[in-house]
Amino acid sequence: MKKPVAVESASAFIDEKIKELGDWRGKTLSQVREIIHAADPEIVEERKWVKAHSLGTPVWSHGGIVCTGETYKKIVKLTFAKGAALKDPARLFNSSLDGNVRRAIDIHESDKVDAAALNGLIRAAVALNLKGKSRPKAR
Repeated sequence: MKKPVAVESASAFIDEKIKELGDWRGKTLSQVREIIHAADPEIVEERKWVKAHSLGTPVWSHGGIVCTGETYKKIVKLTFAKGAALKDPARLFNSSLDGNVRRAIDIHESDKVDAAALNGLIRAAVALNLKGKSRPKAR
């Protein structure tokens, strides 16, 4: 069993995860990461949900969680925290469609990522997170 690699930051953790995968999943995670940063240069990379059996999950946030990036044997999954509230004209969401809050995109090995559509979803998710955050709360 591999020893967990100590990482100093969430970005380093994601770099290491991509490197360790070393296959199409790492390339796909790297590609969506680039699209996420291109869509919102102010996005913050985080590492959440570290447990004894898990080194954690890559998370991208701006004014709250935008999406997570999980890797499984046959898919790379991007889960949008408030995905049900987002318009998805390109129909990227293809997983977790029954819930009232989250929506996800399952990317399989043979899938091509629609960068323009994903960019639009990222921007919309950030806008939703920031909506109303600048106004002071009424007393």
